[in-house]
Amino acid sequence: LSDAAALTYNVQASEKPCFFTWADKPGKKIGFYFAVQQGGSFDIDYAVTGPDGVSILSGEHERQGDYVFTANNVGEYAFCFSNDMSTWSDKLIDFEILLENEARAQFQNAEQPVETLTQMEEIMFRLSGSLANIQRTQRYFRSRENRNSATVISTKSRISWFAWLESVAIISMATLQVFVIKSFFKSKKGGV
Repeated sequence: LSDAAALTYNVQASEKPCFFTWADKPGKKIGFYFAVQQGGSFDIDYAVTGPDGVSILSGEHERQGDYVFTANNVGEYAFCFSNDMSTWSDKLIDFEILLENEARAQFQNAEQPVETLTQMEEIMFRLSGSLANIQRTQRYFRSRENRNSATVISTKSRISWFAWLESVAIISMATLQVFVIKSFFKSKKGGV
């Protein structure tokens, strides 16, 4: 059983947005994933604090992160991002907060032995873990693709501007050379 919120948020320059989740009992697992998709150097500061105000996770200039921790206290957990390092660049971030209760359900069925259900449960939990791992890998590749796409677009723009400037410089040099060579062969009237 799990509750999740996957969001995309545009963090303005010098903004510090926070998002919250509530853990109603101790021992729940909280998963926190984020990736900067656009803006600046694709980095952001983040902090996760518990209900007692103690910092659980924090980082500076991170491009992405994927963390899981145990909620030891009942209460509201804060997930904050900070774009203080940027004075004009907004950042687009994808993030997900997952609250998961790992208590395994006990099935009682008179027709099947307990060992069979336990084996089936173990296979299901392994499959669930493998699917979660695949999901994390897909998110990682998606964020890398977005980042690399932005780099390609930026590089293409720079190359295009450089090519235009180079063309203007070549045409200017050619024109200047024509005038200089022309001036060598101009005859002066009244001169020797």
